[in-house]
Amino acid sequence: MARVFERLVGQHEVVAELSDAAAAAREGDIGSRMTHSWLFTGPPGSGRSIAAVCFAAALQCTDPDVIGCGHCHACTTTLHGTHGDVRRIVPQGLSISVKEMREVVQMAARRPTTGTWQIVVIEDADRLGERAYNALLKAVEEPPARTIFLLCAPSVDPEDIAVTIRSRCRHVALVTPKPADIARVLRENDGLDEKTAAWAASVGGGHVGRARRLATDPEARERRQRALGIAKAALRPATQYAVVEELVKAAESDAVQINADRDERETDELRTSLGAGGTGKGAAGALRGSAGVLKELEQRQKSRRTRTGRDSLDRALIDLAGLYRDALAQSYGASSTMTHPDMEDQARGLASVSTPESLLQCIEAILRCREALEMNVKPKFAVDAMVATLGAAAR
Repeated sequence: MARVFERLVGQHEVVAELSDAAAAAREGDIGSRMTHSWLFTGPPGSGRSIAAVCFAAALQCTDPDVIGCGHCHACTTTLHGTHGDVRRIVPQGLSISVKEMREVVQMAARRPTTGTWQIVVIEDADRLGERAYNALLKAVEEPPARTIFLLCAPSVDPEDIAVTIRSRCRHVALVTPKPADIARVLRENDGLDEKTAAWAASVGGGHVGRARRLATDPEARERRQRALGIAKAALRPATQYAVVEELVKAAESDAVQINADRDERETDELRTSLGAGGTGKGAAGALRGSAGVLKELEQRQKSRRTRTGRDSLDRALIDLAGLYRDALAQSYGASSTMTHPDMEDQARGLASVSTPESLLQCIEAILRCREALEMNVKPKFAVDAMVATLGAAAR
């Protein structure tokens, strides 16, 4: 197995397929085993972006014996995001702009400079707007001979990826890793004890990164408890809206903290490039005339904070939906694996005071809240409406 693919957890069939394709690419076999456009799909945490980057490393690998060795200069620079012929598009805001996509398409048309291929990895391709899709479509339809596009999206549903692009890509479907596989990674790579690794893997929702954060970050565990506490707070009108306020503010605070260092670094670098701190005659004038550029950066940073906050809130809603799902399973006496095995008593309590029909209404209310957030409804309004439905259904 190519060593770069050791980063993937529980994706044995995908690893075999990508290893074979990388071998075909080295042989010059562009056809049934290898193609210019790929679409990686899978649920959050399955590693679709990791799979795409590892595949890019295997394609660029220069080791004569092991394709995707993980140690040569091409592999290491690709994995670290510094390879000159591998461009990763990671959306920082609510969507990928048509301007950015046009720049990517122009770059993709160039011949490779240091590597074998010109590779474009588009993470979260579901955030491409209609105009950005159109800008990408032409390049995917008629890719240059040495260019490969690797797109990542949650699914092949038209809501996530346009049918016109989907039909021109080879599809690689990743699956949710098993808790045992995640626990093994946490033990071997992160040095966690067996008990902590098993707990984090069982409540991480099949998401390796989430399981790692829950195991190592007390604040991540506190956010999870705060989200799950909504179910109990919704039963009491006096507390239900207070917990909403706390949840939304926590998500906004997380977004600011996560992006603070990056925002400051970007602003300092831009101001320096525009002449801040310079002593020449034109330095002050250049900075005064750059207000528009600084304003554009501020808008991008604001959009990134908004996306980060909504992603944080969405994770909380997924946790909450999992608790109601566990309660629904309890009400029917099902023996399926619980989403939150450490919250069995709370799930049983919800099942005891609610009918299966009302639990389904609660799950639907959470899903509607997630959809509202995607449509840019103010988080407080969306979550308030959800909690009102949770309380009414339970009563």
